Amino acid sequence: MANTINDPAIKKLKLIITVVDRAKAEFYLDVFSQFEVNFQMVTGGKGTAKSEIIEMLGLNINKAVIMSVVREDMTGQIIRCLEEKFRTIKNGNGIAIAVPLSGVIGVNIYQFLSNNKQGREE
Repeated sequence: MANTINDPAIKKLKLIITVVDRAKAEFYLDVFSQFEVNFQMVTGGKGTAKSEIIEMLGLNINKAVIMSVVREDMTGQIIRCLEEKFRTIKNGNGIAIAVPLSGVIGVNIYQFLSNNKQGREE
């Protein structure tokens, strides 16, 4: 039986892009893992402020950009958790944005990304 777009079991997906200090990347990857996120990718990033300003303010320009595919129904809970960590963790500041994904090709890929255990063949 094939899944259709109107199937209530199909959850929409979002891409959460999080930018944090590179030293905190592992910590935030662990935060995402609490929400059963199956796909995360980390890449390096660099700030855009002029070097004089960076030196004067003592900013760290070495950033990690974390891209995580999450189920849409989990997005609010994840963003609230990130907001709390940004406020309470020492040097844990960061930014996050959620972007809707308009399509995913393949049932197995979708099931992996959405952590949908129902419908997987044993």
